[in-house]
Amino acid sequence: MSSRIPRIGIGGPVGCGKSMLIEKVVPLLAKKNYRVCIISNDVISKEDADRMRKNLSTDQGLLPENLVIGLATGGCPHTAVREDPSINLSVIEEIESKHDDLDLIIIESGGDNITTTFSPALADYFIYIVDVSGGDKYPRKRGLGIETSDLLVINKIDLASMVDANLDVMERDAKIVRKNKPHVLVNCKTNQGIDQVTEHIIHDVFFDQPPKTVTASV
Repeated sequence: MSSRIPRIGIGGPVGCGKSMLIEKVVPLLAKKNYRVCIISNDVISKEDADRMRKNLSTDQGLLPENLVIGLATGGCPHTAVREDPSINLSVIEEIESKHDDLDLIIIESGGDNITTTFSPALADYFIYIVDVSGGDKYPRKRGLGIETSDLLVINKIDLASMVDANLDVMERDAKIVRKNKPHVLVNCKTNQGIDQVTEHIIHDVFFDQPPKTVTASV
């Protein structure tokens, strides 16, 4: 019987930077020899999966093309990761049977709102992303994603001055709303904060354990 591979769910509104965050984190994990599979959910298209496959597999050679999987769910984005995750669970079951040497499965939700969460049957760890261009009110508006995620990523911090968003206010409100659960300020274009996100994954998901490939060779 294949063992369960740790799973991270990544959610957030359309355009908040979910795919780009994955594209930035995976190379850092790869440098540490962690082997990753990506499942990208979207309502109709598989555009995000195709882009990640090109950027991570074709251009950088970081993972096989068949380990970037696009799912067109055909319905409300959060349904496939929360109410009825069966389509994702079916794909994961197949992945685990064929690739038991993987260290991590990343599941990207379709673009949704602040109510996004992942079923505990699907994801072991939940990263929720907000976009600074939506204004500094975002964290204090609460919502399940902001309140309950294991890690909150405040992305596109380079846009704060352009939209009169106060990053200090966003951090203050995030601490209050989340009761000091972790958050990271990120600029995916410059890689600011990406190291911190990766460190949270290694510490909180892998519990600082080495990759399976390293363990197997010892």
